[in-house]
Amino acid sequence: MRINIDGIDIEYTDSGSGRVVLLLHGWGANKESFSFIAESLGKHFRVVAPDFPGFGGSGEPPVPWGSEEYCAFVEKFNAALGIENPIVAGHSHGGRTAIRFASRNPVHKLILLDSAGIKPKRKSSYYIRVYAYKAAKHLLKLPGLRRRREQILERFRKSSGSEDYKRATPLMRQTLVKLVNEDLKAFLPKIQAPTLLLWGELDTDTPLDHGKIMEKLIPNAGLVTMKGAGHWAFAQRPRETVIILNNFLESDKDN
Repeated sequence: MRINIDGIDIEYTDSGSGRVVLLLHGWGANKESFSFIAESLGKHFRVVAPDFPGFGGSGEPPVPWGSEEYCAFVEKFNAALGIENPIVAGHSHGGRTAIRFASRNPVHKLILLDSAGIKPKRKSSYYIRVYAYKAAKHLLKLPGLRRRREQILERFRKSSGSEDYKRATPLMRQTLVKLVNEDLKAFLPKIQAPTLLLWGELDTDTPLDHGKIMEKLIPNAGLVTMKGAGHWAFAQRPRETVIILNNFLESDKDN
């Protein structure tokens, strides 16, 4: 299915009936990453899953976005589809967006899967790369170097950036930089919905410590850890994930 939100063509799926479960995917993924969850929950719920702007079958945002803009997109998307007081589940970047959304909108229940939202502690090597890049940008403005400026900087970005950064378009690279430098801890105490935190024990992208911080700051939250799983714990352990989600949502099923 397709819909246009503020001039951006958005691809999404919408299946089942009952209370809405809104699925928000992570960075570099799309709505299909939730396919097995959507199939299971679709037996009892109306399951809606959009491709975020910049991912899957959806168009890119007009300018680099932060979590505020992605949250505003979700609000407009819900309004267009008549979605109110949904159950919201978000993985990684989708979790970051869900945090901001749930802090200011009615949400029946919230599910955060290895969610982003806590600004990571940086190693000294990170700052060395950042300052080296800034120095290079400055030096390449000098006469004789300007002609090769973009070529050299692109090589620098590819050699020092994360895999997500390397694979992204120029606009989405700027979006990623904005997002990873955000810290949403101030929004967590504002979430009133019952919240399930589902985390991979070995997650290195959004470490388990981040889940523990969220559990402390969200008033009504519980953390479930999947031993031996990483950042994509819900996809590594699909059957276990479905059992946990069904238990959390048991009272809300449309029988």
